[in-house]
Amino acid sequence: MAVKESPSASIVAEESQIAKVVLMPGDPLRAKYVAEHYLENPVCFNTVRNMLGYTGTYKGRKISVMGHGMGVPSVGIYSYELYQCFGVESIIRIGSAGGIGEDVKLRDVVIALGASTNSHFADQYRFPGQLCATADYGLLRSAVEAAEKLGVRADVGQVFTADQFYNDNPEAGAMYRKFGILALEMEAAGLYWTAQRLGKRALAILTISDHIFTGEALSAQDRQDSFHEMMEIALETAWQSLGG
Repeated sequence: MAVKESPSASIVAEESQIAKVVLMPGDPLRAKYVAEHYLENPVCFNTVRNMLGYTGTYKGRKISVMGHGMGVPSVGIYSYELYQCFGVESIIRIGSAGGIGEDVKLRDVVIALGASTNSHFADQYRFPGQLCATADYGLLRSAVEAAEKLGVRADVGQVFTADQFYNDNPEAGAMYRKFGILALEMEAAGLYWTAQRLGKRALAILTISDHIFTGEALSAQDRQDSFHEMMEIALETAWQSLGG
C-alpha cells in the first residue's frame, strides 16, 4: 500500500498502520507512555514533528495512540488528517483540564458532553447559526459505563475550550461556573466540530490537574500517577467501539 501523506505532511504512515480508533493526548510523550504501558506490541507509525503515534493491541483489538499538540488549530489538523486521510472512525481525547465546577476536585475525571468555546474554528463551515460542539453519544455512554465498572467517579457535562491559556479577563472563570461549566481546556471543541463535519465520532475524557478557583495543582509526577483512571476508561471505551 502506498504511503499517504497529509497536505501538510503532518502524518507519514500507511493507512493499515493506524487503528480505526485513536486515543489522543496533547503531549506526544504521553502518547509514548500510553503505548508502552497499556498496549501490547506497540509500533511507532509517526515521528513527523516529533508528534509520536503508536499502534498496538488492547485485549486483542487494534488501538492507536497519538499526540495532538496544544490548542484547537493543532487538534484540528491532526484529527482531520486521521479521519480523512487514514480512515480513522473514532478519536478519544485524553488530557488534562482546569477545574471550574464547585464539586469538581483534583484528580476527578470529567467526560465532556459538549464544549462551549471562544474559538472561531467553526466559522469555516458557514453554518447558519451557532454550531454546538458535542460528543458522540455512543462513545460517551460507553465511557460512563466503563467508569462505573472501574469504580471511578466521572462527572459528565459541559467543558469550555479556550483559545488562550493566559486569560486577561479576571471575571471569565466566574462566568463559566455560573453557566455550569465543569472544566477548562483547549481542544475539545475543535475535535468535536471536526468529527461532526466529517461524520465521525469523538469524545474528550479529562483529568482535573489544577483548579481555577482554589489554586490547587498536581505536580508533574502526580499527573503521571493520577491519569491512569482516565486512560483505563478511554481504553475500555475504545475497545467497546470496536465491537465489544
